[in-house]
Amino acid sequence: MGLSAQHNKAGAVLPPRRLARAGRGEARAGFLFALPWMVGLTIFTIVPLLLTFYIAQTKFQIVGPPKYVGFANYEAMWTDPAVWTSAGNTMFFAAVSVPIKLVMALGLALLLNRITALSGFYRTVFYLPFLMPAVAGSIVFMLLLTPDAGPVNIALEALGFNPPDWLLDPKAALWTIILLSLWPLGVETLVFLGGLQNIPKDVSEAADLDSPRGWHKLLWITIPMISPMILFNLVIGIIYSFQIFTQALVVGGTTGKPAEATLMYVVVLYRAAFRYFNVGYAAAMATVLFVGVLLLTLLIFRTARSWVHYEGESR
Repeated sequence: MGLSAQHNKAGAVLPPRRLARAGRGEARAGFLFALPWMVGLTIFTIVPLLLTFYIAQTKFQIVGPPKYVGFANYEAMWTDPAVWTSAGNTMFFAAVSVPIKLVMALGLALLLNRITALSGFYRTVFYLPFLMPAVAGSIVFMLLLTPDAGPVNIALEALGFNPPDWLLDPKAALWTIILLSLWPLGVETLVFLGGLQNIPKDVSEAADLDSPRGWHKLLWITIPMISPMILFNLVIGIIYSFQIFTQALVVGGTTGKPAEATLMYVVVLYRAAFRYFNVGYAAAMATVLFVGVLLLTLLIFRTARSWVHYEGESR
C-alpha cells in the first residue's frame, strides 16, 4: 500500500500553481547563478565601452574636465596622416599574418596528431612560446635578426644569400613584425588538434580506403570537419592582429621606425593617449577600431554559413 501510494504520488501531475512556483524558483536560481557574470560584464565591459563612446566626443586631456566637441575628433582622424599610415600597415599585417598563422598551426596540428610516442611532450614544447612574455620574445628575435651580428643573417650569408636589414630596411621591418607574430602558435595548434582528434576513426579509415591520396582526405574530409575550429581561430586571429601592439612598439617604438614602416594603429592610439595626453582623440580611435573589427567579425560569421559545417547539422 505504501509503495503504491508513493508510486502514485511520484507519478502524479503537479497542479498548475505548483508548476508555476517551481518554474519561478528555477528562474530565480538561474538568475542568481548568472548574476556575478552579469555584474562583471557591466562593470568591466559595458560601462567602459559607454564611457569610451562619450569621451570620444570630448576634448579630454586628463587634467581638467572633458569638454564636449561633437565629432571633431573623428574629423581630425580623417586628416591625420599617421592614422592612415598605421591603418594601412595594420591591415597589411592582418591580411598576411592571419592566413600564414592558420596554415602553420594546422600543419603542426596534423603533425602532432600523427605522433603517438611522447605526444604530450611535443604539445608542451609547441605551447611554451605562448607562455613567454611578448616583450621578451620580441627582444630575443631582435637579437637574432641583428643585421651585422645576428645568427640569422650570419647563417644566410654562409649559404650565399644577401640577407636584408630586418630592423633598418623599411621594406623588411614590417615583415619582421609578421615573423614575430608567428612565433606563439600554441593556442591555435591545440584548437586544431582538438578538432582533429574528434574526427571519428571510422570516417577517417573510410576516407583512407576511398582515396589513397592524403590531400584528398585533407580537403574533403578533414578541413570540413574542423571548419568550426578554423572559424574560431580566424576570428580570434583577426581580432588579435588589429590589436597588434607589443611587437610593433619594441621593434619600431612610438614613431614606427624605420620611416613609419612598423607604425601600427594601436601604437598611434597609445601615443595619442599617453604621450600627448589627448584622451578624447585616443577614445575616438578606439571607437573606430571597435566598430571596424565588429563589422568585419559579423561579415565573417555571415559568410561562415556557407563553409562551416557542424556535426549533426542538416543543410
